Amino acid sequence: MTATLSAPTTAPPTAGPPPVRRARKSPVRWLLLAVAVLVGLLLAAPFLILILNAFKTRADYSVNGPFAWPQQFTTAAFAKYLADVDFPVALLNSILISGIVALVAVVIALLAAYAIGIGRIRGGTVITAVLLFATMLPQESIIYPLFYGAQALGLQGSIWSVIIIFSVLQAAFGTYLLGSILGTFEPSLLEAASLDGANRWQILWRVVFPVMRPTLAVLVIFFFIWTWNEFYIPVVMLTDPTNQTVPIALSTLQGQLSTDITEQNAGSLLSLLPTLVFFVIFQRSLTRGITAGAVK
Repeated sequence: MTATLSAPTTAPPTAGPPPVRRARKSPVRWLLLAVAVLVGLLLAAPFLILILNAFKTRADYSVNGPFAWPQQFTTAAFAKYLADVDFPVALLNSILISGIVALVAVVIALLAAYAIGIGRIRGGTVITAVLLFATMLPQESIIYPLFYGAQALGLQGSIWSVIIIFSVLQAAFGTYLLGSILGTFEPSLLEAASLDGANRWQILWRVVFPVMRPTLAVLVIFFFIWTWNEFYIPVVMLTDPTNQTVPIALSTLQGQLSTDITEQNAGSLLSLLPTLVFFVIFQRSLTRGITAGAVK
């Protein structure tokens, strides 16, 4: 018996993937890119001018104006601002007030919106309309009852008066926003949780809260920045200099006859940096909260 040896067969060569061709950008895309860059420069221009003037001397600003490049970069304006204003105390007060208000307002808004949007309480529409109306009231129209109310409670001059006021005001807006969102919440999730034996409190924290977490993170960021920038109510309520916030401390540089512009720019830059750092740290949370629910 003889064995026949067959020639080894080789697999035919397979064709590789076709080369990827990069799509050329059309003139319209280049035009849109140029417009976006131009808009970005326009938006960044005030911040850049603020930085230039903060590192100028007062004489340099008076001779060359606000748009000229500094003849010599100096930190004299920052040193003068820190000498005239107790910035660390004002910074601590602003962080404390804004942080507490942001957290308390979001918790109150979530509880109230849960009762209105999912609990379907009676008069929910009227309550939402009242809260929306409260957010549209100018602060000048409510400052007198707020001032005398704080005075009656013994909170005049205390940071807790501002914390209570802004917690309620921010929570009103948050309740209006979250109430409309929770009104469209998926009923199947709530029914499944109820069948599993969860009560209303458990449904709130184990079902509703995880779904609403990105939106709540956005509200915390906005409430913190909005409260940080508030001036009118804090300047009326916080009569004690040790309780003043950063915007109030910055306003004390405004003189009746003359003002050091470079010192004001240095103070404005120092006042802006904490919120800028806060925004950069929580930028991902803000992006996730805005895009949550956009893609299903």
